Amino acid sequence: MKFFVDTADLNEIKDLAATGLLDGVTTNPSLVAKSGHSNFIELIREIASVVEGPVSAEVAATDFEGMLAEARTLTKIAKNIAIKVPLTPAGLKVCKILSGEGTQVNVTLCFSPAQAILAAKAGAAFVSPFVGRLDDIGQDGMGLISSICEIYGNYPAFKTEVLVASVRSPMHVVLAAQMGADVATIPPSVIRQLFKHPLTDSGLAQFVEDWKKTGQTIPRGSQP
Repeated sequence: MKFFVDTADLNEIKDLAATGLLDGVTTNPSLVAKSGHSNFIELIREIASVVEGPVSAEVAATDFEGMLAEARTLTKIAKNIAIKVPLTPAGLKVCKILSGEGTQVNVTLCFSPAQAILAAKAGAAFVSPFVGRLDDIGQDGMGLISSICEIYGNYPAFKTEVLVASVRSPMHVVLAAQMGADVATIPPSVIRQLFKHPLTDSGLAQFVEDWKKTGQTIPRGSQP
C-alpha cells in the first residue's frame, strides 16, 4: 500500500518525507485555506519539489471549461502534479481528456461503487472514496472500499487505483490494506499514530534502563 499525506502544511510534508514513508501528497481547497499560505501555485510548486510521487492539486472551478483551464495551469507547475477533479459529469469529462493526454487524474468525492465505476471508465489514475465522511452519517465507509476493490478486481482493464480518503484512524489504514486498497491518504496526526503501541514504549524504556546498568557507551562518529 502506498502512503500519501493529506495536508497542505509544507513543514509537515518535509518532516514526514524525511522518514522515507511518503509516496505522494493530496491537497484540497480546505487544506490550502487551513495552511494559511497566500500563494496557491507557489505552495503546490514547493510541495512537488519535496516529494517525488504524485501531488494532487485540486481545481477550484466546477464547470467543464473552468476546470479544464485551471488543470492546464496546474499541470505546468511540475511533472508530478496529479489533477484533482470532483466526481461530477463535468469532472469526468475533464478526467477523460487529461488522462488521454497522459496526465494523472485523481477523481475525488466518491461515495458509491457506481461512482467509482464511472471514474475508472473515465480513465482516472486514482479514485478517492471518502470513508470518514460516510462513517459520520452512519454509513459503512470501509464497506465502500471493499466493494470498489472487488469490482475493480473483476476488470483487469480498469487501471484506476483505489485511494482511501477521509481517513480518521489507524484502523481505517489497516482495514484498507487488508482489503487490498492501493493507496491511503492520511492526515499527519494519523500517520504518527501508526507508530504508537504501549508495548513498544515500555519495551524501549526497559532496554534503556538495562543498558544504563551496564555502565557502557557506544562510541559515536568513530571507527570501532
